[in-house]
Amino acid sequence: MSVWLLTDAATDRHRSPGHAERPDRRTAVVAGVRAAAGPGIVEPEVEAATDDLLTMVHDPGYLAALDDAEGLGGGWLDPDTYLVPGSLRAARLAAGATAQAALAAATGEAEIAFAVMRPPGHHADREQGRGFCLFNNVAVAVAALRTRGVAQRIAIIDWDVHHGDGTQSIFEADPDLCYASTHQAAFYPGTGWPEETGIGDAVGTMHNRPLAAGTADAGFVQAWRELLVEVELFGPEAILVSAGYDAHVADPLAGLAVTETGFEVVGEMVGALGARLDRPGIALTLEGGYDLEALTASAVATVRGLVAGRARTLERA
Repeated sequence: MSVWLLTDAATDRHRSPGHAERPDRRTAVVAGVRAAAGPGIVEPEVEAATDDLLTMVHDPGYLAALDDAEGLGGGWLDPDTYLVPGSLRAARLAAGATAQAALAAATGEAEIAFAVMRPPGHHADREQGRGFCLFNNVAVAVAALRTRGVAQRIAIIDWDVHHGDGTQSIFEADPDLCYASTHQAAFYPGTGWPEETGIGDAVGTMHNRPLAAGTADAGFVQAWRELLVEVELFGPEAILVSAGYDAHVADPLAGLAVTETGFEVVGEMVGALGARLDRPGIALTLEGGYDLEALTASAVATVRGLVAGRARTLERA
């Protein structure tokens, strides 16, 4: 099975001493993807997102403000989100890699394409970065798919421990975008309740499943078993995954108790779903996750699950 890994050490320039969102996260996930994929892995050169692509998602004034701030040495967008010289190059590479992964998966160049980049993206909305995020990488990937005419009707699966408030905000009025999320209840950023289902013509396209603190593999898997029914009924032309691993029991910043087994089972379910829908591949982008050993183990489990779920479903067909 064709597995692409998109990563670039240039993103490691985005760093702040003592901050949880650090370069070691990237190398930990890279190790996991390589271990799971084996010698057949493909590692293409990453291309940074252009400003033309970024401004399909983000306000041009926001990009200009970030460029100005970095030129003055950086600073803090909020108490959690930093900007240093090199941060915007990293963020443009992260968005570009996610777009590449989405295009490769949707066109069949790769059956699994994982953008292992940083900073993460799902908290960034059109006009503001926050929650460690500068650009909304998965939203930029949606724009790339639509601009190239590859897919219009798209599903985003988000299993980060935090709700992707930026992603939901960007797409909550878009009837051609299905967003499904599990996340810890009553936790940062305080959004993602079941009654948040979309607005206007898009009502029914947002599917939020908050999980109580302490929820382990069984509850996580059951939630995704139910959410993926909604994704399948939506009938997406492309499937993107915001793959955060801070729901892991070892993560220091959250309170769920998922293990790599849970991520493998859900990965298998997503792989099977893609095969049933006859989608050529699945694209993923790294979101959160701050325990290095858990990151590696979870990345291994996810890729193995996706491969197994896709292969078994295709064999039965």
